[in-house]
Amino acid sequence: MRLYSKNVLETDTFNFLHLLNDRSAMAPASHLSNVHVSTHPCLRAKLSQLRAKDADARETKALVNEIALIIGCEALATCLKISPSGTAKTPLNYTYTTETVNPNICLVPILRSGLGMLEALQLLLPVPVPVHHLGLFREPTTLQPVEYYNNLPYHRPTSVNPDPFPIPEIALLLDPVIATGGTAVAAIQTLLEWGVKKVVLISVLGSEAGVRRAAEENGSEGVEVWVGGLDNEVNDKGMIKPGLGDVGDRLFLTIGK
Repeated sequence: MRLYSKNVLETDTFNFLHLLNDRSAMAPASHLSNVHVSTHPCLRAKLSQLRAKDADARETKALVNEIALIIGCEALATCLKISPSGTAKTPLNYTYTTETVNPNICLVPILRSGLGMLEALQLLLPVPVPVHHLGLFREPTTLQPVEYYNNLPYHRPTSVNPDPFPIPEIALLLDPVIATGGTAVAAIQTLLEWGVKKVVLISVLGSEAGVRRAAEENGSEGVEVWVGGLDNEVNDKGMIKPGLGDVGDRLFLTIGK
């Protein structure tokens, strides 16, 4: 189990949250060149529906999936490049040049709630890509992230056993909510240490301070953040105001656990 301490602003939780919210009074996170906040009207309407406490687990799952489709489409438009891949025949027997993407990428959902976004990104991609999982929870007293699961393939290939899962250039990191930013920063650190050149964090909603903190990790080198919306503050429990509540609990019906 890995406990992250890098980039902790204060060990005292109150001071930590106070400093986070103070940072939200700075220039909006959306002004950062590597932060992209969707302005899609359909996404904004669906985000409003997702905020409602009477949205049940089925509705929550559908809305998270649909928002992930929209924000994922926007993010992938800048991440991927098209290239010719050969020729084929149409039903009328005309020859045309086929095109495809060659995504040297992987998908990395953060457990549990990132699983709610996974299917949307898999649907968008025209070819299958590896899916790796990171399990992180927020320690309730300090609100700092603790890694409890990591299935990144750290093995190295040999001449006898070539690597079927080479380290990709780009990791698409999926996490519906960026609150304090601690979990996002921990995951970004892990992926950069693994060897990816670029981490693209895709989220449904973030706080101003949390998104800024994630975007500035590694001096913003090799990090992009795509988010459906931004709220100004987090409360004393590290939850976004007004926010969405705990998306994992809402998706998996574990509210009150």
